[in-house]
Amino acid sequence: MRQRMLAAAVLVCAGALALAACGDDGDTAGAGASPTANDFGCLSAAQTAKSVTFKDAGGNEVAGYETGTGKTGVVLSHQSNNNVCSWVAGADELAKSGYRVLAVDSNGSEVPEIQGAAERLRKEGAQKVLLMGASKGGTASLAAAAKVKPPVAAVVSLSGPGSYNGMDATGAIAGLTMPVLLVAAQDDGQFAADAHELDKLARKSKDEKLVIVSGSAHGNDILQQQPAVWNQVKAFLARYR
Repeated sequence: MRQRMLAAAVLVCAGALALAACGDDGDTAGAGASPTANDFGCLSAAQTAKSVTFKDAGGNEVAGYETGTGKTGVVLSHQSNNNVCSWVAGADELAKSGYRVLAVDSNGSEVPEIQGAAERLRKEGAQKVLLMGASKGGTASLAAAAKVKPPVAAVVSLSGPGSYNGMDATGAIAGLTMPVLLVAAQDDGQFAADAHELDKLARKSKDEKLVIVSGSAHGNDILQQQPAVWNQVKAFLARYR
């Protein structure tokens, strides 16, 4: 089923999704905290204990922030002008809702990183895995969804371009059968155009949705400026947990 929704702009800051981490929420998922804990320039002391390292699909070491418990894992991927800090508060909020979350601090191998993060979450008890990314992280999430095995349960892309740095979401989405949520702001130039194109190509997805919001916010900024959209995203994730 394919649905199109237009979300009204709500120009207030969503405190729960401030770029800087805002508290110590959720339990650390499993063992494996990094021997050299990394605060990424934003974590509190308690949150720093949840910084981890793991291997990507190519065996390279990747850093991240892991929190929460539960049978459903969420891999969060950040946009190019941010780092893992942009997802820490969102990760903590999802952890409070019963998800096991791993926010990746990308070192440039985005798709293998997501594959490795999904594998880590499954080894720690996640029976389902959801992917969500902002901008290049959205592109990476869609591209990775075509590679992660077993398949992920659903994917969310926030302002993800059709292609980025060799990653091809346009090619990947045509073959995706799992639910996909595409979010973009109507005045975000090529990113909005790419969201419409991706929506047209997602014919095999059993529950693909395109949400176009007002304004020109990009990636994580959409969730910060429009809390109603964050609520839509969380409701989408909850349907496939």
